[in-house]
Amino acid sequence: QVQLVESGGDSVQAGGSLSLSCVASGQTYTQTYRNGCMAWFRQTPGKEREGVGAIATGGGTTFYADSVKGRFTIALDSAKNTLYLRMINLKPDDTAMYYCAADPRFCYPGLWASHGFYDSWGQGTQVTVSS
Repeated sequence: QVQLVESGGDSVQAGGSLSLSCVASGQTYTQTYRNGCMAWFRQTPGKEREGVGAIATGGGTTFYADSVKGRFTIALDSAKNTLYLRMINLKPDDTAMYYCAADPRFCYPGLWASHGFYDSWGQGTQVTVSS
């Protein structure tokens, strides 16, 4: 497993933008997760954790949920072991706790959005969008 720490959550108005960061650390991270998968999930009370998007740490292929395509962008800075989520045109429905996740396996198209796929999770950062 790897340690993940998210930051950047805030309260914004609808239509605004926000960037989240997730720093990965751990003795085995660089070697074990270099061809793995990192993702962002979000969750609101009473609902299941929803996959927002993911990136293959080796090749950079990205995946997005339909609800955020065109508004959210995932990026990975391998030199800094940091995953980013850039969000624009935010909507009240985007309000949630956002979590970073990682797994040493490749981001399979049919599995990246399954929260059970990942072996490491951060503690979350809250995003609140008001209308």
